Amino acid sequence: MLKEEIRRLSDEWFAAVVRDRRHLHAHPELSFREYKTSEYVKSRLDEIGIPWKPMADTGVVGIIKGEKTSGDVIALRADMDALPITEENKVDYVSRNSGVMHACGHDAHTASLLGTAGILQSLKSRFGGTIKLIFQPGEERLPGGASLMIREGVLDNPRPAHIIAQHTMPAIEAGKIGIRAGKHMASVDELRMTVHGKGGHGAQPAENIDPVLISAYILVALQQIVSRAAQPTVPTVLSFGKVIANGATNVIPDKVFMEGTFRTLDEAWRTEAHARMKKIAEGIAESMGGRCELDILRGYPFLVNEPALTKNLGVLAEEYLGKENVVNLDIWMAAEDFAYYSQQIDACFYLLGTGNKERGITSSLHTPTYDIDEKALAQSTGLMAWLAIKQLGN
Repeated sequence: MLKEEIRRLSDEWFAAVVRDRRHLHAHPELSFREYKTSEYVKSRLDEIGIPWKPMADTGVVGIIKGEKTSGDVIALRADMDALPITEENKVDYVSRNSGVMHACGHDAHTASLLGTAGILQSLKSRFGGTIKLIFQPGEERLPGGASLMIREGVLDNPRPAHIIAQHTMPAIEAGKIGIRAGKHMASVDELRMTVHGKGGHGAQPAENIDPVLISAYILVALQQIVSRAAQPTVPTVLSFGKVIANGATNVIPDKVFMEGTFRTLDEAWRTEAHARMKKIAEGIAESMGGRCELDILRGYPFLVNEPALTKNLGVLAEEYLGKENVVNLDIWMAAEDFAYYSQQIDACFYLLGTGNKERGITSSLHTPTYDIDEKALAQSTGLMAWLAIKQLGN
């Protein structure tokens, strides 16, 4: 049976997938600088016998054509970039690139897709249609590598009917996956605000226009965007994580700089909220004698898992992993540039459990102690191969 054959091949590929993952983890590269990572992926595809072409500078697209006469086109995606984080793990495969770390599992995504590619290449006589393997750069940095890949035609010639991706998740135990139909992850925008006033001695506030006080009023007032302007049914998050006044105990500065993030799951409301934020911030600053410049860098759209596709993949995942190992997810207000694909074609983005509480593998994504339970790689490769072949048959 196909399922047993995939499991057998997944077991055979497991050691190679772990080696690939550890190599990539030890040699991380930042967004849009994945030159050695890209070369590594190309060399591995050559070894497997899969033709590829470069795209978006450091991106790679491989093609597997089934040998049966009919079938659809499906795309499988992995991201390759790392984060500007100094790793604190004490492991043999710790990052060798100072200040750069695979703290979001992209090393596992890439290694897993290479393993899936090997399985599918071995089984191409068992299916028809075409499978696109998308190794994508720059997920962690705007404008997002997905947008560049789409612009260069990754969804054309041939156009996939569906696209599937997975993402490591330490909050889910290894051996399980999490999946959600419909709206899944938020859009993301970067906010940069400068509040201008008139600095001076802290003992003479009447002679100054205090940008610190103005900024405080703006920060508080902007939260009404979430609590009063947003519909209760539309998840919305507004957070500011950087405030720089650069004065002193007795010095009122001339300006204050702030950075934050805005996230939601409705594009019309997103645009409306941008206008509201600018009006509130500029109006408060002006009313207090100052001036505010708010720049909003529009980032990734929200990610939606096409309901019919996701429901079908959920059933297939239960067949492969067991019903008890497929969990339903809630909305997640993190952002992912896979959302660009989901706005173009039917897509499904699921979470791969990589945590292990007994072994202390619980650190969150984007932390210096993030790691995975590598036994998750025993399921991830086979599962994606299973989903791809079965979905091609639909």
